[in-house]
Amino acid sequence: MNWKSRTGARLTLSVVLAGAMGLTSLASGASASTKTKAKAKAKSAVTLVVEKPAAANLSETGSTLLYPLWNIWAPDYQATYHNVTISTAGTGSGTGIADAASGTVNIGSSDAYLSPTTLAANPTLLNIPLAISYQAIVYDIAGLTAHLKLSGTLITQIYLGKITNWNDSAIAALNPGVKLPSLPIVALHRSDGSGDTFIFSQYVARQDGAQWGAGNFGTTVTWPAIKNQLAEAGNGGMVSGCAATPGCIAYVGISYLTQALGDGLGYAQIKNGIGQYVLPTPSSASREAQGYTKITPANGTISMVNGRVKGGYPIVNYEYAIVNKHQSSASDAQAVRSVLEWAINPKFGNSSKYLSQVRFVALPMKVVLQSFKQIKTIK
Repeated sequence: MNWKSRTGARLTLSVVLAGAMGLTSLASGASASTKTKAKAKAKSAVTLVVEKPAAANLSETGSTLLYPLWNIWAPDYQATYHNVTISTAGTGSGTGIADAASGTVNIGSSDAYLSPTTLAANPTLLNIPLAISYQAIVYDIAGLTAHLKLSGTLITQIYLGKITNWNDSAIAALNPGVKLPSLPIVALHRSDGSGDTFIFSQYVARQDGAQWGAGNFGTTVTWPAIKNQLAEAGNGGMVSGCAATPGCIAYVGISYLTQALGDGLGYAQIKNGIGQYVLPTPSSASREAQGYTKITPANGTISMVNGRVKGGYPIVNYEYAIVNKHQSSASDAQAVRSVLEWAINPKFGNSSKYLSQVRFVALPMKVVLQSFKQIKTIK
């Protein structure tokens, strides 16, 4: 990679794709044969540029999991580009997708990629990967310090009302030596359209489709009618609701794990696609995502849930910007391109300076390049 500064904060990252996956920098002192090869590869060169934006007032809404990151990104982007303002809101991925489709906002944030139905109805919508996130399964069991092992089958049975107490023999069998209390389980789920619901329901559907229903996943699902359940809005609501409900279990986006721990919640080791029980960490999420890098399509639409990756955490996803490629004005389009180019750039928004604050993982360079190409189609 070869970084070159230009005027202002305009920055260029030049990379050359060698073969299907290789990334090679062009050295200035290359031999004649190397230069010849470089010329032959010149057509495959991709240059990432954070373009200077036109003045614009942009709006973003959607994923509550992405919301903390947008609130870190926006001020720093605006500190460089004073002529752009970005308003942010955490309203749930479902709202982010719907508002981007209707033109209510410039950028809809989502933990879920666009469904075939949504794309058919809105063919000019893009889902652009911005970063990699993952999901924790948390619980409120006073005095328990161990990270419980939970499989998709056990979680499914809890949400179906078949396992109702934390000292159930099926949970005890997976957690020998752990003292489990006689405590009723209260299953929390999202009340709003949620990308977290999308990836959670994908996980249980793929771990135990026979019980849950192999196709029963989405930003909203029909939850089984069971006695002990609660519905909460947003990731913040899931954390606070669980903290107020002894015995709860909840699925929470990783950017809220610090809040969950501060509220005294524990979090589980989750069974992956090859039977390992893995904790949600940046390294285990990165391992899982790397197993999908080569097969991530140009439009970014792919599920990375329940993969067969050694040491991979099984509830991982791309975080998406949902954007209409036809913006209401050329100035808005230019500003949207600039913001998203900055967000995916490894020197800026995709650096550890930002992502580590919310426990996210940076995009692989192959996916950065694919996202950049999508961004360039916004007009």
